[in-house]
Amino acid sequence: MGDNHEMARNLEQLLESLIRMVGNANKNVDSLQRRVSQLEWVLKEQQHEMKERDNLIRMYSTHPHESSQNIPLRF
Repeated sequence: MGDNHEMARNLEQLLESLIRMVGNANKNVDSLQRRVSQLEWVLKEQQHEMKERDNLIRMYSTHPHESSQNIPLRF
C-alpha cells in the first residue's frame, strides 16, 4: 500500500513539474510572438519610409528623363 502512495506522490510531483514547464514554455512563446510582431512593425515602417524617400528622390530629381534608380545617391 505504501508503494502505491509513493508512486501516486511521484506522479503528482511529475505532473506539477510538467505543468510548470509548459507554463514557462508558453511564456517564452508569448514573448517571442510579441518580439516578432515588433520586428514586423519595424520592417513595415522602414519599407514605408524607403518608399517615401524614393518618391521624393524621383520628384526632386535633377534628371527628370532618367529614373531615380540610375542616379547615385549622395548623403
